[in-house]
Amino acid sequence: QVQIVESGGGLVQSGGSLTLSCTASGKRFDIFVMGWYRQAPGKEREVVATVTNTGGINYADSVKGRFTVSRDNAKNAMYLQMNNLKPEDTAIYYCNVVFGNDYSGVDGAYWGQGTQVTVSS
Repeated sequence: QVQIVESGGGLVQSGGSLTLSCTASGKRFDIFVMGWYRQAPGKEREVVATVTNTGGINYADSVKGRFTVSRDNAKNAMYLQMNNLKPEDTAIYYCNVVFGNDYSGVDGAYWGQGTQVTVSS
């Protein structure tokens, strides 16, 4: 019954910007961590940015200074503001939501369907 919905992907020129959105619904457990991942052609899926339940944020080195991740806890939503996009950012971007807490641990992890981001040179 949990559903992860993503939006915001598209085609943009190098140097442009996009904002991705992710919303989790269908379950009323605490969100332990939300994260953005991406998978480029011929590569394995990699983490882009994560946000913990306490607000801790981690970015991949390749996106630091260009991408900003944020959460709206009331809406169970997460956003990824991507600026100064580069061709190497081209990938399918996935939202991951992990339910749980610091006391009981992980109580389930779910993936969105992915949204395509294509950056032309």
